[in-house]
Amino acid sequence: MKKTLAALLLLGMPALALAKLPVVASFSIIADMTREIGGDRVEVVSLVGPDQDAHVFQPSPADIKKVSAAKVLVVNGLGLEGWMSRLDKAANFRGVTVVASKGIKTRQAPEEEHAEGDHDHDHGDVDPHAWHDPSRVQTYIRNISAGLIQADPAGKAEYQRRASEYAAKVQALDDWAKQQFASVPAAKRKMLTSHDAFGYLGEHYQLQVLAIQGVSTESEASAKGVAQLTRQVRNEHVKAVFMENMTDARLLKQLSTEAKVQIGGKLYADALSGPKGPAASYLQLMRYNVETIMKSFR
Repeated sequence: MKKTLAALLLLGMPALALAKLPVVASFSIIADMTREIGGDRVEVVSLVGPDQDAHVFQPSPADIKKVSAAKVLVVNGLGLEGWMSRLDKAANFRGVTVVASKGIKTRQAPEEEHAEGDHDHDHGDVDPHAWHDPSRVQTYIRNISAGLIQADPAGKAEYQRRASEYAAKVQALDDWAKQQFASVPAAKRKMLTSHDAFGYLGEHYQLQVLAIQGVSTESEASAKGVAQLTRQVRNEHVKAVFMENMTDARLLKQLSTEAKVQIGGKLYADALSGPKGPAASYLQLMRYNVETIMKSFR
């Protein structure tokens, strides 16, 4: 009898060992960072998938179930996920909530960029797109690692090791990007995008970033504003003009036609690409964006 019980316990051990920490991340970029840090100890589900817009996301009943079943909920914060408080309440979430951006120095959004209408997605005065600055992502890494450790203390050493390795990769990417942009005279580091998602990138690498829409894709660009921007693009000879993977490019195409500039490709702003795309991870996203911008600068 004892031998049978021992055998059954041994058979059950692999199943127990394979049990993973259920984690829900708000959108694809945060989900990727969490997988990098969590490794095989976590099972990460992203609410907003690749090539999807977190600004206008509407949670479904299936999303409520996902959050309810999770032990860890990882969000960007800074007002990006205006829908999260309703989802959190509906799911009656009792696990560990990680605000990945907690403690970073935030960038203020220009006053005229505030969106009107649905205040569920209002960012206030803060630009939420801090992941475009790798130096700020170091804080993301520390916060995510700490949250996973809180929920799964037994994995502390593994989470710390993976976080340290990932931080080194992000630092190496940052060093490479600085070298790339430093090769272009500061006066020529000007770019235009669909919405104001690259302010942190501009601040960190000393780029002048113009945008048709504000920090939220829900903000509406006025005809007057587009006309002023068109004149600025012409007068300042801005050649680096980009659409984004998750926004409507019609206004940008109109402006590029009127300003007589060519669109230099697509940047990945608020979402990763699909697994077969050029930006399937955060590190790939940053490298692809830098390389695409540099082509237009040159």
